[in-house]
Amino acid sequence: MIKKYLEIGEIVGTHGVRGELRVNPWCDSPLFFKKFKTLYFDSEGARSIAVKSCRPHGNIVLLCLEGVDSVETASALRGKVLFIRRQDAGLEKGKYFIAELIDCRVIDADDESVVYGALTDVSQTGANDVWHITGNDGKEYLLPAIPPVVISVDVEAGIIKIRPLKGIFDNEN
Repeated sequence: MIKKYLEIGEIVGTHGVRGELRVNPWCDSPLFFKKFKTLYFDSEGARSIAVKSCRPHGNIVLLCLEGVDSVETASALRGKVLFIRRQDAGLEKGKYFIAELIDCRVIDADDESVVYGALTDVSQTGANDVWHITGNDGKEYLLPAIPPVVISVDVEAGIIKIRPLKGIFDNEN
């Protein structure tokens, strides 16, 4: 399902004494953070805050936000989750975020009456993503997210059509 606001990371601490924040990014790269001039403290976009500066620092992001100019103010934000507005990300048409895949119904591309379950997690392995599908029986199945297997993804409708490899699901030969 397309979400208007998406989680991008969590404030995990402070850096220095002038209010700079240490953020654990929940995106592919800390560089992705640099795209955004405004961040949000909620999934509805009701509480926005301007970004003064942003820079990668190893595997974290160092972030300065408008109005956060002391270590005390910054410390009070520890544990807060930051959100972005999806349209600010500039994704190409047909691209989506992992968070939008979660809870999508997974069905057979050739026989849409066959429902395998729902996508509940994604593991990024390096070679290709692995999708965790939880069946109606509660059992978890691991599915490689590769073009011969994933036929179509419609996050607006919440449906993923697949052609699974043999042996992934119990009823496969």
